[in-house]
Amino acid sequence: MTTLLLILGIILVIAGVVGLVRGQMLWGIILIVLGLILAPGSQLL
Repeated sequence: MTTLLLILGIILVIAGVVGLVRGQMLWGIILIVLGLILAPGSQLL
């Protein structure tokens, strides 16, 4: 389960960075924050 959450968090962060590069600021920031929250090593939870 931890590995799945880590992979999902990484995918969300990458998608957020791609969104920022493409000019979609709001979606990019939301995806990056969600990716950081989902990562198992995150201290946000």
